Amino acid sequence: MNTSPARTALRESLDVERLRRDFPILHQTVYDGKPLAYLDNAATSQKPKAVIEALTEYYTRYNANVHRALHYLGEQATARYEEARGKVAAFIGAPGVANIVFTRGTTESINLVAYAWGRTHVGQGDVILATGMEHHSNLVPWQILAKEKGAELKLVPVLEDGTLDQAAFASLLSSRVKLVAVTQMSNVLGTVNPVQAMAEAAHGVGAKILVDAAQSVPHMPVNVQELNADFLAFSSHKMCGPTGVGVLYAREEIFNAMPPFMGGGEMISKVHDDHATWADLPYKFEAGTPNIADVIAFGAAVDYLSAIGMDPIHAYEQALTAYTVERLEEIPHVRIFGRAPERGGAVSFEVEGIHPHDLSQYVDQQGVAIRAGHLCAQPLMRRLGVPAVSRASVYFYNVEREIEQLAEAIRKAQHFFGHG
Repeated sequence: MNTSPARTALRESLDVERLRRDFPILHQTVYDGKPLAYLDNAATSQKPKAVIEALTEYYTRYNANVHRALHYLGEQATARYEEARGKVAAFIGAPGVANIVFTRGTTESINLVAYAWGRTHVGQGDVILATGMEHHSNLVPWQILAKEKGAELKLVPVLEDGTLDQAAFASLLSSRVKLVAVTQMSNVLGTVNPVQAMAEAAHGVGAKILVDAAQSVPHMPVNVQELNADFLAFSSHKMCGPTGVGVLYAREEIFNAMPPFMGGGEMISKVHDDHATWADLPYKFEAGTPNIADVIAFGAAVDYLSAIGMDPIHAYEQALTAYTVERLEEIPHVRIFGRAPERGGAVSFEVEGIHPHDLSQYVDQQGVAIRAGHLCAQPLMRRLGVPAVSRASVYFYNVEREIEQLAEAIRKAQHFFGHG
């Protein structure tokens, strides 16, 4: 085990111990002095000091509304808010800031597309293609839209190894398909899907593609132009930023052809008694006072990740994920879900004879934070034949000893529950 390729790769990559010092929350003990091992990063990531300080700086130095005030504080707030938009655009390779709309999160971004684009372009008899591994946020909005418009929702099946059935995807494509909605990285299986090839195939039949990048943008280099995505959605809080901030990327011509999602202040050009005209992009889709402080702090998170580099982060996480799988495979009666050749750091598993909720509570008492449940992917749970799973998910600030702490906690749980 000491000479495994995964362990060798870990030791030759990031200076993780130095990076961990940037995260105050990681350096604590829980439950009678046990060191905290935070392995629930697919749910939300922890925040470095630079992000926390950016929040404090906004409220202590230039708290004001953006885009409207002409005084000094308002100008400072506006400048930093728009700087964050520029940082996000550059981070994902967008052509410009007009492609970047701030929302409350991935869920709101997808719903924005469903309401503003879907209700204009999807009609009776049309088809929306999603997949059998989607998070509910990239499935339920399309169920609602299909029911409202008399369209048909079809799902690309998931194969035994946790990859999408690309032959089935090809057979489902037709001129009736208006949208393909697909996750780039599964929050359950860790599978990284070939969205670039799927985008090319979708465009070949005249369909648009929406990429749920909530699990991919925080963990790997993503360039929207290389992916050829029409829409791409992700969240700040999964990539070292605050909660309550999301991003919707879309091609400028698509945004221009879409009606507003919400009406109110800031999204207008002119308002008359009986009609209004809309502001230029991206403000057309940002009605009301935005989440100013958290957007600015999100910009600090983007700076932080950019300084490390997404290529080194991705390489380190691949090695740590491989190490996690190695350690779990050593434990008898543990079943890992998903064996895709290209995968991210979400590792879902079950321990024979122990309900995932019981396991999660037990390992929590050992200082290890993991996730348990259906992971907002109930159709996939049915495909896997289980009501729920346990999930350990890593980020670049996790280390080998935390994986070992998890493995030891699972062994103790087996002994405690009598299933070892």
